Amino acid sequence: MLLSHVPGHFKSRRDALIKSNPGAVFIFPSNNEVLRNPDVPYGFRQESNFFYLTGFEEPESFLVLTAGSGSAPSKMVLFVRRRDATREMWEGERYGVEGARNVFQADEAYVTEDFDRKLPELLQGAERVFYRVGLNEAIDRRVIAQIDVHRASAGRSGRALLPISDPNEVLAEMRLFKRPEEVEALRKASQVSALAHKMAMKEVRPGMNEFEIEALIDYAFRKHGCQRVGYGSIVAGGKNATCLHYRLNNQPLKENELLLIDAGGEFDYYCSDITRTFPVGRSFTAAQAKTYDLVLRSQKEAIAMAKPGTTLAEIHQHVCEVITDGLLSLGLLKGSREEILKSNGYSRFYPHRTSHYLGMDVHDVGLYITKSGEPRTLEPGMVFTIEPGFYAQPTDPDVPDEYREIGIRIEDDILITPGGCEVLTADAPKERAEIEGLKH
Repeated sequence: MLLSHVPGHFKSRRDALIKSNPGAVFIFPSNNEVLRNPDVPYGFRQESNFFYLTGFEEPESFLVLTAGSGSAPSKMVLFVRRRDATREMWEGERYGVEGARNVFQADEAYVTEDFDRKLPELLQGAERVFYRVGLNEAIDRRVIAQIDVHRASAGRSGRALLPISDPNEVLAEMRLFKRPEEVEALRKASQVSALAHKMAMKEVRPGMNEFEIEALIDYAFRKHGCQRVGYGSIVAGGKNATCLHYRLNNQPLKENELLLIDAGGEFDYYCSDITRTFPVGRSFTAAQAKTYDLVLRSQKEAIAMAKPGTTLAEIHQHVCEVITDGLLSLGLLKGSREEILKSNGYSRFYPHRTSHYLGMDVHDVGLYITKSGEPRTLEPGMVFTIEPGFYAQPTDPDVPDEYREIGIRIEDDILITPGGCEVLTADAPKERAEIEGLKH
């Protein structure tokens, strides 16, 4: 369905990008459709930066932003697929050049075939180009060839190619700090995703298959407004939960095992990322309860630390300390606490980091380390995950039988506010008593 209008926040993002980079030209190719079968494409999702700046969701397109120089004004130029009645009858309506101007507020719009011809003209007066090299070799050749045409137009001036920079360098900083409209989209994605996890907790029974639960989650996402999943869902029963990126989702669920679900819906290009772990049957076993409580305690303490001025490195270090202390008290690790922390000995059971940024992409853009090499401090508007875990591998002979094959992860989405933080995914149950209460 065609958009009736483009919200002003797309324009405000473009204006902010151009204002902060005078003399620059930005070039963004859209995503293109990828074939699943000889004539059937995978579902299309626009490239995140392209959508962030335009709201335009068609493939085979280009966005060019010129910051302007001297008396030359800045411009937004879209290159889009031409209208084609026959193709539109089969594939759906296109905006075309007129739609690019009238609906998406492009200052200029052309058909995609004109991109190579027009680009040298749009580079006039540019001091540098922002374009991400390496994603598509064919497009790289086209862009660099036209930059060379622009260079050659200067005659025997000795001018070199315009310097080319990765636009993520500047766009990542913009996308890292969520604006109000982005926070609202993240809240919606989080609320729907939390509802899906809660529904799964109620419905899971021994004898069901992982793919049945995945189907229930997908249904809940779509029923309540999410357009797609934010990433491939992980639905891992029993020992499968000890594989961090398990993807098969096709095994039967058994009594006395845990089910780990790592799944988040995407709403208006913003995704949630929730993990919950709970019994397939009615309650946790003693060993499952002990390790679950340890992970939950580390997560709660980490969330309490999430506020302006803290770093993700500090949060991760504290989680590692809590996990290490717990593993020592359970007898799963032995030796000196200090030596275990120094040597990352806990990674046998907790091998991953505690957090990653979240937004349009599940592992969203943004620097974790400052240019001086220091961990970045948290600021209002940042969104990230807190997701400690415990994984006792099936092949580890030194783990007691009651703990072996247990995989637990508890993950929430955190928004930093001026006074602390907001847990966007708080509606997804994680207290053991609440989880077990849902299953009785």
